[in-house]
Amino acid sequence: MTHDGDLKQFGDVAGVLIRNEWIPNGRRLDVMNPSTGEVLASVSTGDASTVDLAVAAATEAFPAWRDTTGAERALLLRRIAQGVSDKREVLVRLQSLNNGKPLEEAGFDVDDVISTFEYYAGLAEALDARQDTPVALPSSEFTARLRHEPCGVVGLIVPWNFPMVTTAGKLAPALAAGCTVVLKPSEVTPLPELELARIILEQGLPAGVLNIVSGTGIEVGEPIALHPGIAKVSFTGSNAVGIQVMQRAASTVKNVSLELGGKSPLVVLEDADLELAVELACSGGYFNAGQMCSATSRVLVAEGILDAFMVKFVDRVRAIQVGDPFAPGTEMGPLVSKAQYERVLAHIDRGVTSGARLITGGERSAASARGFFVQPTIFTDVPEDSDLWNKEIFGPVVCVRGFSTEEEAISAANKTEFGLVATVVSANAEAASRVANAIQAGMVWINAPQVVFPQTAWGGYKQSSIGRELGPWGLASFQELKHVVVAS
Repeated sequence: MTHDGDLKQFGDVAGVLIRNEWIPNGRRLDVMNPSTGEVLASVSTGDASTVDLAVAAATEAFPAWRDTTGAERALLLRRIAQGVSDKREVLVRLQSLNNGKPLEEAGFDVDDVISTFEYYAGLAEALDARQDTPVALPSSEFTARLRHEPCGVVGLIVPWNFPMVTTAGKLAPALAAGCTVVLKPSEVTPLPELELARIILEQGLPAGVLNIVSGTGIEVGEPIALHPGIAKVSFTGSNAVGIQVMQRAASTVKNVSLELGGKSPLVVLEDADLELAVELACSGGYFNAGQMCSATSRVLVAEGILDAFMVKFVDRVRAIQVGDPFAPGTEMGPLVSKAQYERVLAHIDRGVTSGARLITGGERSAASARGFFVQPTIFTDVPEDSDLWNKEIFGPVVCVRGFSTEEEAISAANKTEFGLVATVVSANAEAASRVANAIQAGMVWINAPQVVFPQTAWGGYKQSSIGRELGPWGLASFQELKHVVVAS
């Protein structure tokens, strides 16, 4: 794979990186183009023995990388950000090609990668001044100092819905902290991740600091979670797999960070701007074809404006341009894989059977005779016990329900096993703030699209996560605290 070659067909791609060398391997995995259903590339993959080699390389590299200064690590992180910026257009196109998201969305992704590496460069730089911080003690007979030290070799397991973005949110703080890394890209979308890795290597990262093992969750993810040489695992993905990662990590009592699912509400109060509410419902429900843990797939609307909202919402959803991610004007691309496509359509069919009212969509999109396209879909009258209302569909499916009081809206918003994000739409700042404060979620937007900054924490309540990513909390998750107490 090259930076400026033909982006339509790759042939064989190396998917295992150890000590800055791409390792040939007879194990192969086909990678698909979700817009056409055709094979893009055959990527070499690893297994438990490959993970052993990667951990050995990361362990060998750890002492020297740990002992670099924060300022030295910051220089490298800034070079990575610049390297990504220099190859931005290639990465944007590759993201669209392998994941299926429209070019504009892919552009947002690459810009997020750049800003995340830049942000953690700043935090790495600040580490030097924070090291060996004096601690006030009640006794003059002792002195104490606080150290923030890297936790060691870390395993990063990333999903397919935001290639490179989720990786940057884990890799940048891990490197800033002084950790060495074994990374497993998604087997569905490894191509953007592998190209990002090539760009990182070009910036002079020491051998063994970043190691990559492509492959399936069973063959690679499980050995990472089980490996006694890995001090911490950071995983983003489904709750079912997150539970398995946690169980495997428990065998060696290793630290875990889990960023899992969501079933997020968008609450539209009676005084809301309807045009704004409709746009936020569309972006929250159909961005990345709804394949987001943060998708606001439960829309709660005040009964006094519900009918007017529905007229505008249905018209807007029916006007969404579904099709080729590279075509001008495309607003929504395909689902990422045949398996995801079939899973979403099965959820829709079960929703209809359960008694939910299908307003629009619900079928394969006519935008393409090939690929994994599903129409943007709206349901109303969804039974409270329906999977459509309670489970993470991870597709372009939004359910709408009315509410009569603010208290009822808050209760419905919080009646879920998840608590990742929420959105509140209101012209009344006091009411919007009151509702936002009452919703159990790690991030709440008021009259705003789902903008995520590296400075703000990412993660949620209940079963949505363990720990937080991004911000200083993301850096702290890759650090151990050590107090050194000395007798005077």
